[in-house]
Amino acid sequence: MGVKTSSYAEGKTFDFLAEDVIDPELLETFPYHGPKQRVCYKMVEFSAVCPFSGLPDYGIVWVKYVPQTALVELKSLKYYFQTFRRVGIFQEAVTARIFDDLYRLLQPQDLIIKTRYNTRGGIDTTCVIRSEDQES
Repeated sequence: MGVKTSSYAEGKTFDFLAEDVIDPELLETFPYHGPKQRVCYKMVEFSAVCPFSGLPDYGIVWVKYVPQTALVELKSLKYYFQTFRRVGIFQEAVTARIFDDLYRLLQPQDLIIKTRYNTRGGIDTTCVIRSEDQES
């Protein structure tokens, strides 16, 4: 696990890990057979690191999807989220990474990833990626 620092930040920065430690291999699934339904998960203890300062970013992650044939196993999802804790990654990139990893894993009928971060510098950040918006 390599430590990466930002060369463009002014003042003090803290070390953080590179994105390659995010581990989608931790994610597990189990079969889904049933009616069409929207499954929603909310992770209120999400954290990653601002790559500009090395300071922690705290927030909430929502995962909403309509399964085709598989559901994500919740303990594995929690472990996956924990791999972000010391990673330097911008908030928008977190949302995109979670979307890409879960879409690849589940191949759902529909997927929405929403992140909302604690206020920083007087600014609230919310990011949303919907699979319906990705189709050309």
